[in-house]
Amino acid sequence: MSQPPAADGAHRLVSSPAGRTHLVEQGSGPLVLLLHGFPESWYAWRHQLPALAAAGYRAVAIDVRGYGRSSKPDGVEAYRMLDLVSDNVAVVEALGERSAVIVGHDWGATIAATSALVRPEVFRAVGLLSVPYTPPGGPRPSEVFAQMGGTDEFYVSYFQQPGRAEAEIEPDVRGWLAGFFAALSADTMPSPGAPDPHFVSRDGMLRDRFPAGRLPAWLSEHELDVYAGEFERTGMAGALNRYRNMDRDWEDLAAFESAPITQPSLFIGGSLDSSTTWLANAITEYPTTLPALAASHILEGCGHFIQQERPRETNQILTDWLTALAP
Repeated sequence: MSQPPAADGAHRLVSSPAGRTHLVEQGSGPLVLLLHGFPESWYAWRHQLPALAAAGYRAVAIDVRGYGRSSKPDGVEAYRMLDLVSDNVAVVEALGERSAVIVGHDWGATIAATSALVRPEVFRAVGLLSVPYTPPGGPRPSEVFAQMGGTDEFYVSYFQQPGRAEAEIEPDVRGWLAGFFAALSADTMPSPGAPDPHFVSRDGMLRDRFPAGRLPAWLSEHELDVYAGEFERTGMAGALNRYRNMDRDWEDLAAFESAPITQPSLFIGGSLDSSTTWLANAITEYPTTLPALAASHILEGCGHFIQQERPRETNQILTDWLTALAP
């Protein structure tokens, strides 16, 4: 089976509740599990795998279920948050480990946080990139999203109906991904005052507001080809089904309402990343919600794709934090 390239990384398939989970592994030492976001794959961590390995860690980046070489179970409900947590636990066990540090970006940050929350005996520390930790609870997510945007529709609401976003994306996966990555990256995002690419005009498409004609500096044509090639092969439904379970997750995690994560933690956000700035209040609540937080870093002039836009800074922050953790 052909694989996308990873510098000195070993590709493996391991058994998990999803069926199988594909991972790329590099280095030896304490296990660090890396979770990507939307619309990405293990490849989002290509700059971190060698850096963490060189620092003395066993760095493992997975394809979350529904993505890449990992299994894609049928049915929207197969992508509930607790199912993804179970996949992560299975990966740790399949690698012969009892515990891991877990680090995630975008949706991966929320999956990592939930994994640490519900399985603290497995995940001894948690690093979050882009999306701050917000404890379970509060209003039902679909009701919150429905109230956003006025006459426009918030992208999470747009993603809810199976097949709707797929019909926009799949006829031109590469072009759509190029626009999406550009829309949320610091050097190519729309200027202040331009229509917000997180919202869809009534009867429009999300891509209507994407920048066109230029890739962000962090993304080469080859790297875009790697991402596009995976989604051309798999389709988009598995990735989008994560968004379609937010109300189910809200119900499933009711027992953890307002619960803090007490393990050592780290946050890295971008000053130009809406995922960070919209949730600024969550960051101010970290003394309560992340009482063992080591540091909260906001990278000035950085957009959403933090570890790819600013790999050197991200690698340094991660390795410094990991070094400071008790073994």
